[in-house]
Amino acid sequence: MSNEANNKPQQKQKSMMPEEEIFRQRKDKLTRLREEEGYDPFEQNRWEVKNTLKHIIDSYDSLKEEEWSEDIMQTAGRVMILRRHGKTAFATFEDGVSKMQICFQFDLLGEEKYTFFKKWVDAGDFLGVIGVAFRTQRGELTLSVKDFRILSKALRPMPEKWHGLKDTEIRYRQRYADMLANPEVRETFRKRTKIIQTFRKVLDAHDTLEVQTPVLSTIAGGANARPFITHHNTLDLDMYLRIATELHLKRLVVGMMGRVYEIGQQFRNEGMDIKHNPEFTTLEVYWPFCNYEDMMDLAEEILVACADEVGSRVIDYQGIEINLNTPFRRVSMKELVKEHTEIDFETISDEDARKEAALRGLDVKPSQTRYEILPMFFEAFVEEKLIQPTFVTGYPTVISPLAKRNKNNPNITDRFELFVNSWELANAFNELNDPIDQRVRFEDQAKKKAEGDDESHPFDEDFVNALEYGLPPTSGMGIGIDRVIMLLTNSKSIKDVILFPTMKPKE
Repeated sequence: MSNEANNKPQQKQKSMMPEEEIFRQRKDKLTRLREEEGYDPFEQNRWEVKNTLKHIIDSYDSLKEEEWSEDIMQTAGRVMILRRHGKTAFATFEDGVSKMQICFQFDLLGEEKYTFFKKWVDAGDFLGVIGVAFRTQRGELTLSVKDFRILSKALRPMPEKWHGLKDTEIRYRQRYADMLANPEVRETFRKRTKIIQTFRKVLDAHDTLEVQTPVLSTIAGGANARPFITHHNTLDLDMYLRIATELHLKRLVVGMMGRVYEIGQQFRNEGMDIKHNPEFTTLEVYWPFCNYEDMMDLAEEILVACADEVGSRVIDYQGIEINLNTPFRRVSMKELVKEHTEIDFETISDEDARKEAALRGLDVKPSQTRYEILPMFFEAFVEEKLIQPTFVTGYPTVISPLAKRNKNNPNITDRFELFVNSWELANAFNELNDPIDQRVRFEDQAKKKAEGDDESHPFDEDFVNALEYGLPPTSGMGIGIDRVIMLLTNSKSIKDVILFPTMKPKE
């Protein structure tokens, strides 16, 4: 047993053989296994796992070299790498959480069982195993197999383990293969679950009720975005996959449901890049009798709790250090633009704003005001510089059709967006609860849509009707959960944190 590490893995020896040839050979082996042995590796419905691999590792980690335990262990897992030589074979065995070495020995199994193992078991097979823990001469904790059963047979070879499955096309299309080859991918998605659970813990602690609202609707509202359109045959009616949950959630606040939130999928028929996928996950939360500063506090609390759950508040994202310790910076859009361009949108005229924009290569229309040009300057010259957490306030009313106007300046709203690593992570505002003002803004958005702006907000008559029943002072917030997960797992692309990202079908 002293030379177990010197034997080349079965997978590496076969790496030059085309996968389809291995698939053909294993299908043939399955047929022969059934015919020659009368053994069906898929017939087992249940195997009692009395001991997880983690339990075995924790229980016998104190064994000394060549020391054996006396306890019989019964576990299950997948053979990831198989190393055979003579009358002894070693395998890397995983159960999805832990991994350890297992050993098949002719002397312990007996000729019949060892011959069966040698002839029929392949890397990738799921086995039920009964054995005893010991530590090898080389110091590796190992489970010596006394009996086993094939619980499921792998017809395709395990993905290349030695250099990792690096082809991103295959990784995203075949996430199962990605997870088999790259255990860190499994860890990313375990962290994803922990992060979403943490969102819920924080919100539940604030007596916020989780609800579910429609994914299909006759109006795609709550954001300025291009929707996916489908058709309901029975009603002979075009419907839309939701682009946001905002308008339904605010209806619930009108209906006296109190604090509410929803974590769910949104769908936008727009571009795809490392930060955008057509289907993505958001949190939207609405608190009556609160303002957008309360939402800032909540955003800080959620991000800090998530960072604490899966790592540290000071994180390394793709080589950039980001500090999530609170408080985050709070600054207006005008101040930031002045800071980075020296142009003061507080005092500049509309005409001079248009001139300054043209000088800097921004495409502006003769009719645009400084409040329409301000966000263009922000996007062009400020956003990419907001690396550390920053709440940006003072968004112009013209780009905030659902936000309440600032009482001191009706041209801006009581709204913020939270930026980290130059990404928008959250958007929040004091909700517009004046039905007269809301109707006027919807009408303005409808004019823009008629002029060809596909992303303008549709007119939602029922939502205005709801506001006419009375919406209390309310603040709401949306957080892009996928981006939070990217940040906290050091993932370069949104596709790395979505189990099955949208992909163009193979031709």
